[in-house]
Amino acid sequence: MITTVETITPRTRRNVELVLCLFALAIVLSAWVNVDLALKGVLPASLATVGGGLLVLVVGFHLVLRWRASFADPLLLPVATLLNGMGLVMIHRLDLAGGRDSLSGNAFRQLQWTGLSLVVAAGVLWMLRDHRRLQRYTYTAMAAGLALLLLPLVPGLGKEIYGSRIWIGLGSYSFQPGEIAKIALTVFFAAYLVQTRDVLSLAGRKFVGLTLPRARDLGPIILAWLVSLAVLVFERDLGSSLLFFGLFVAMLYVATERISWIAIGLTLFAAGTYVAYLLFPHVQRRVMLWLDPFSDESIRQSDQLAKGLMGMASGGLFGTGLGQGRPWITSFADSDFIFPSLGEEIGLFGVFALLVLYGLFVERGLRTALGVRDGFGKLLSIGLAFSVALQVFVVIGGVTRVIPLTGLTTPFMSLGGSALLANWTIVALLLRISDQARRPVPEADGIPARLPLRDPAPAGGMP
Repeated sequence: MITTVETITPRTRRNVELVLCLFALAIVLSAWVNVDLALKGVLPASLATVGGGLLVLVVGFHLVLRWRASFADPLLLPVATLLNGMGLVMIHRLDLAGGRDSLSGNAFRQLQWTGLSLVVAAGVLWMLRDHRRLQRYTYTAMAAGLALLLLPLVPGLGKEIYGSRIWIGLGSYSFQPGEIAKIALTVFFAAYLVQTRDVLSLAGRKFVGLTLPRARDLGPIILAWLVSLAVLVFERDLGSSLLFFGLFVAMLYVATERISWIAIGLTLFAAGTYVAYLLFPHVQRRVMLWLDPFSDESIRQSDQLAKGLMGMASGGLFGTGLGQGRPWITSFADSDFIFPSLGEEIGLFGVFALLVLYGLFVERGLRTALGVRDGFGKLLSIGLAFSVALQVFVVIGGVTRVIPLTGLTTPFMSLGGSALLANWTIVALLLRISDQARRPVPEADGIPARLPLRDPAPAGGMP
């Protein structure tokens, strides 16, 4: 039997990515024009600046992918571009409602942060040729993450805004170091759990149908619980506390495949939140607003949630139309409550489309975890994807009264440079891991991809 050897060139799907990115930009610019036509009846003067800027940024990032990560996932960049762009559109719409100019308002500053975030993400792709190098910095990442978390507590540097001390002042700017800390801690969690998952998976005693870990193996989850409580107590940041602890428990479960870790994590979280409810008045206020946002006492404390719910209700299935609602009535309509703002003007169908985009983003991250060939890459991509999923759940669950409000921002869309910078860095890391996952095995190991193909054996012949 004669066998043939053919050179296989797997499809990189970069052309598909480019077409999808251009389609996403077309949607964003159409929405931008729609806002100005609805409010002023003329085309926006900033269209060329905004459209040209976004086109240069996205296409430039796409070219970096062609050069440095040609096998990366083709859907992550278009999805992130569309989410980021729709956030810009709503911030621009609120600028016009507040009488701010297109090139001097929050939307223009957010566009500048978008540019910086894409440049940083491209730099990550450029310098980090192999995600496995991050595993060398396990405890450095831990130290960096904890330092960034504690930075707002430094006197003279940290700033308390609306009851939470999660910001640092940099001149006239504010920055939230916890957004970068979640990436550093995800790297640490992934590297640590790869090294210790065999120990953490050892069988312990059975209790109520669950195989509990040994007492001496409970240290990691107890430490993560204490750190999350420290964030809650000293920085009064319920959202970040929930995010960090939930992220660690989820990664711990994926690494060990033991449901007992989930049970222990939920128990510790419930105990911590109950103690926080008893000790901190601001947690009690958020629970009261969650239980009955329309009561007289809740309205006296804050009418933000009630107005957000009424705004989404007024949007109905199809929305009032971009530029035709009144989202500015709700406090923080361009940051914490940007999702209800969009819900009012694009309706239930529109926000469902946004949720599908988030679901697609997370799904591509999990698909990357399934395809990558090393344990560290699997856990890191799962952790990064889950951090976005958990944040979306916490934010949207809060503004729709599924859970109490926590103060987190909607990924890619909310006003704020530090969150945008962190989210685009997550995109870059997932793209780097997906490039390794989708690249043919010989080429991934530094050998040209020449894969043998065996012709099928003829009938009655020897294979």
